[in-house]
Amino acid sequence: MAVSEFDLIRQYFANATGMRPDVLIGIGDDCALLRVPIGKSLAVSVDTLVEGRHFQPGADPTSLGHKALAVNLSDLAAMGAEPAWVTLALTLPKADTAWLRAFVDGFAALASEYGMQLVGGDTTRGPLSITVQVHGFVDPALALKRSNARAGDRLFLSGCVGDAGLALQRLRDDMPSSADDAYLARRLDRPTPRVALGQLLLGRANAAIDVSDGLIADLGHICSASGAGARVELERLPVSAPVGAECARGNWQHALAGGDDYELLFSVEESRLDAMQSACREAGQQIQEIGRLVDNSGIVLVYPDGRLSEEIPDGFDHFRT
Repeated sequence: MAVSEFDLIRQYFANATGMRPDVLIGIGDDCALLRVPIGKSLAVSVDTLVEGRHFQPGADPTSLGHKALAVNLSDLAAMGAEPAWVTLALTLPKADTAWLRAFVDGFAALASEYGMQLVGGDTTRGPLSITVQVHGFVDPALALKRSNARAGDRLFLSGCVGDAGLALQRLRDDMPSSADDAYLARRLDRPTPRVALGQLLLGRANAAIDVSDGLIADLGHICSASGAGARVELERLPVSAPVGAECARGNWQHALAGGDDYELLFSVEESRLDAMQSACREAGQQIQEIGRLVDNSGIVLVYPDGRLSEEIPDGFDHFRT
């Protein structure tokens, strides 16, 4: 018997996540009705993942469910927002119930971790694509806007950069297996959104952005919005052993322009530096200072041998890459 669109909604999505008291009406009506807390702004972000562009055909559906939500949660993290609600639009080649069950498992597990409720969406037939929209709350006076950075701010980065880019290159080049494959694949397929760090930075950092298109490209967005330049010390970049080996061979492409790492890049003024670092240590947040913002325009890279360069690698762009 053929499975209808509404069968799929009832079976896989209607009760996929927990319930929140601020959801007045969720799945099942023409619109969701949602209550925003007094004194908070609503932070909203949306991303689409397309088969063959963002993930390989035949990719593990559980990992896809995780990543589809994680990349949006990373945007909330960059604003310092608290996650609340999510909508999901799926375009499917066919009603593959085994695929859907696995996808929803990955999606719902991450939603549960952050107390989110699925409140609506759409299901249609066509080439596989996944669109997720997330909603969160943030104090508008403290939100980590890109335009809040100032010359003199120190630049910090969470986690490691370059892992996802290196994983993708190895996958595309069909390179021989190595001991790093499992670690790199997990970094590409199941990124960790830095939600807790984003909220910890409220009132402690000036600006933030998540590293999705490449470290230097995303730093450029902060510089452009804030009217500042930057100086980045490459020797201080936090990288894993496999990415560090590439850098040691002179290949900085993954660390500087790989993208898909979903780490937080943020700026902190001198007067708040000690308080921010102390709070991060107490919370077990891994951060690394990598440079500073400056009055001059442009981004200068300081290589480990002291060489200075203004040649900036391109980050990811859907219409140029």
